Amino acid sequence: MEPRVANKFRLGRKIGSGSFGEIYLGTNIQTNEVVAIKLENVKTKHPQLLYESKLYKMLQGGTGIPNVKWFGIEGDYNVLVMDLLGPSLEDLFNFCRRKLSLKTVLMLADQMLNRIEFVHSKLFLHRDIKPDNFLMGLGQHVNGVYIIDFGLAKKYRDTTTQQHIPYRENKNLTGTARYASMNTHLGIEQSRRDDLESLGYVFMYFLRGSLPWQGLKAGTKKQKYEKICEKKVSTSIEVLCQGYPTEFASYFHYCRALCFDEKPDYAYLRRLFHDLFIREGLNITSCCSFSL
Repeated sequence: MEPRVANKFRLGRKIGSGSFGEIYLGTNIQTNEVVAIKLENVKTKHPQLLYESKLYKMLQGGTGIPNVKWFGIEGDYNVLVMDLLGPSLEDLFNFCRRKLSLKTVLMLADQMLNRIEFVHSKLFLHRDIKPDNFLMGLGQHVNGVYIIDFGLAKKYRDTTTQQHIPYRENKNLTGTARYASMNTHLGIEQSRRDDLESLGYVFMYFLRGSLPWQGLKAGTKKQKYEKICEKKVSTSIEVLCQGYPTEFASYFHYCRALCFDEKPDYAYLRRLFHDLFIREGLNITSCCSFSL
C-alpha cells in the first residue's frame, strides 16, 4: 500500500531537507497535481511545522509565497502540503559554476527585496536569509522568486499594541552563520535591518563566488561561529565589495546605519540597484538568464 496523506495526496520520493524535517514529492490523487510534502516527526524535540504552517497562512496571497494545500497529523508525522517549486538559488548558483553575473544578481535582488519587505509588512522577521531559502517557481511562474522556510521566523511587532520587540543582548546565534549580520554575531536581538544585511551577504556570495569567512576550520560549532565573527568584523565593507559597483558597499552602509527598530527604506534599496542596472546598460530579459 503506497503511503498517503489525508487520503488525498500520494507520497513520492524525498527531494530535500528543510531547517526542520524532510521534504517529499507528492501527488494529489484526484487532480494529479504535483505538490511538495514536508514531514516532521511528532516526537521531535522542538516542533516547528505547526508554527511554520500558521505563518504561511498569514502570508498567503503574497507574491512569491508558496500556497499551503493542507496541514495536519498523519501517523507519527506533522505534515505540511504546499506548492511544488523549482530549484533554490543555491542550486542555480552551483549550476552556474558558482558565479552569477551582475545582471542576474540585480534582477534577483529586486525580487528578493520585495519578498523580505512583504514578510516584514506582516510583522515578521525571517531570520534565516540564505540562497537555499529562495526558490524559483515552475511553469508560468518560472521567473518568480519565492521565499520559503519560516521555521526561525519571529514576530517583531505586537499586532494589538504595535509595540516593537525590545532591544536585547546576549542572544544566541539564530540562522546561518555564513550570512548572519554583524549584530547577530554580537548577540544583539535581530530586527528588520538584519534580514537586509544577510541579503547583502547573499548578493556578494553570488558575485564573488564565496565569502571571506567560508571554510574556516574550528574544533566546535561555537569556535567556528567565533572565527566567522572575527573575520566578518575585520573585513571592511570596502574590502568585501572591492571590484564590484559601489552600490553594493552603499547597501551595506545603509543597512548597518539603521537603528534597531527603524523601518528600512526598501524602495531606496531597490532604486539603488535599479539605477545601477540602467547605468550598466543592461536589458531586462527573463530572470532565468543565469549566465553560465
